[in-house]
Amino acid sequence: MTNNSKPKPREVFIQGITRDGRTFRPSDWAERLAGAMSCFRPGGGSRSGIGSAIGYSPYCIPTVIGSTKCVVVSEALKDIEPMAWDFVMNFARDNDLQVMEACLIPDPPKKG
Repeated sequence: MTNNSKPKPREVFIQGITRDGRTFRPSDWAERLAGAMSCFRPGGGSRSGIGSAIGYSPYCIPTVIGSTKCVVVSEALKDIEPMAWDFVMNFARDNDLQVMEACLIPDPPKKG
């Protein structure tokens, strides 16, 4: 990493498991939460044309890790819209969901 390159923002994994080990319901919670955050995108939510199709924000993506539904939230959301960051973090806290902070390491370059 060079001196003028910024580190990749950390990611927070909100897991669909409560602190006491129960599976969080409803089963589509991750898609609902990510859908509520879909307007937070690079360049803002005011895009038109083909790029404005319904989809998830790159800052808040539903996924499954193992057999656990999760939402991966980029810490970059905190800088773009602090209220949106607070919303997703409060959602996790209010529903007693397990949260794990991580920084994904990129794959090594392919040889050859």
